Amino acid sequence: MIFFMHKILISTHKNYIFPESALYTPIHVGKINSSVHIDTIGDDTGMNISHKNNTFCELTALYWAWKNDFFKDSVFCGLVHYRRYFQGSGEKLKGKRILAEDEILKYLKEYDILLPKKRRYYIETIASHYANAHYKKDILMTRKIVALQTSDYLDAFDALMQQRSLYLFNMFVMSPEHFNAYMEWLFPILFAIEDNIDIDGYNSHQKRVFGYISERLFNVWILKNNLRVKELDIHSLEGENLFLKAWGLVRRKFS
Repeated sequence: MIFFMHKILISTHKNYIFPESALYTPIHVGKINSSVHIDTIGDDTGMNISHKNNTFCELTALYWAWKNDFFKDSVFCGLVHYRRYFQGSGEKLKGKRILAEDEILKYLKEYDILLPKKRRYYIETIASHYANAHYKKDILMTRKIVALQTSDYLDAFDALMQQRSLYLFNMFVMSPEHFNAYMEWLFPILFAIEDNIDIDGYNSHQKRVFGYISERLFNVWILKNNLRVKELDIHSLEGENLFLKAWGLVRRKFS
């Protein structure tokens, strides 16, 4: 009998309540520069970019998993966050049930990828939202790099920038084949952007620039490859004030 592993990484930078299910594996991101001890794997072994965590966010976990074949022999793979999980009928965390293996297997018979429900920006396009929330020059450089490195994705990039909804958080469940294809496309673009933008003077929030850009690029990749998407609700274990987020959006738009 062939035994397949199913692995979903939990990106974390601190000790927290983690699922007991073997389906989920916490990974300490940014471990190389951390003084916190978390009794789990870290993103600082083998081939890694652990030292870039303050600018690449949870992508340091994905890079580590990709380069060190963590998802080898898995039927599916994924990423969630220590405080954000897909809703499901499985194990409870803080009284909230999270996605279980049998649900994932059922969904993946019909869909290519499981994603959080889209965040909708009713008064903004993706392009104008990025320009208002971050630095416009960085998303313009992203377009330039996409045009230079993978010009066949440029139409998808431009189409996405005019949309008003977005898959956020870099959370997903998909096959390792799709994952590897995405990683091979994504990281050369991000490293080229890194070489061509100046983030000196950015505060700690804005220095997460490659995490923010990757969320947009993830949507471009999904759009271009015409993946069949199953959208799922997420649980935020620490709560999320959507009113403040909406007010911040309006304030940035008109300030």
